[in-house]
Amino acid sequence: MIEGNKRALIQAYGLFWRRDEINWNPGQGKRYEWRLYGRRGANRGTLRVADFREQFGIYILYGSYGPHYVGLTRKRGLGSRLKDHTTDQHRDSWDRFSWFGFRKVLKAKNIYGVHKLGRMAVERPANLDSMIADIEALLIRSMALRNVNHMNFVLAEEWIQIKGHELDMFDRRLQPI
Repeated sequence: MIEGNKRALIQAYGLFWRRDEINWNPGQGKRYEWRLYGRRGANRGTLRVADFREQFGIYILYGSYGPHYVGLTRKRGLGSRLKDHTTDQHRDSWDRFSWFGFRKVLKAKNIYGVHKLGRMAVERPANLDSMIADIEALLIRSMALRNVNHMNFVLAEEWIQIKGHELDMFDRRLQPI
């Protein structure tokens, strides 16, 4: 959470991920759990993969006419909330989503080579200036505004969605040689 003396509200984010690239109901058993994978890098040496189902933060659902719904998750994971929206009153109103996570992606990995998420901060995670900067960056990026300064998050890393047809390829790249 801390880089030097910097603290920040947003630790990781994904922009305009596609709903149709996620298999929300893949089948029964641990082997068939659905995933909300994001990546940084693409090749074996630089590839980092994390599963954001248990991320906490702010998310935005987008439909044909732009933002449709904004939600906050801090007790149930992002994945659970998004999956709920595939069958609730919003089910036919969104096809993309962006998310802005409060939990940092750690260097530690699980047995499959997927990076773990850190814990939620129990105290204020950022000073006021960095929180304001992160909120401004969140608003600008979530609206894909091009006519304003390109604001960056204080510390957060952008994660690219791993699409359904890419899952096997990236799973192979995570396996040791």
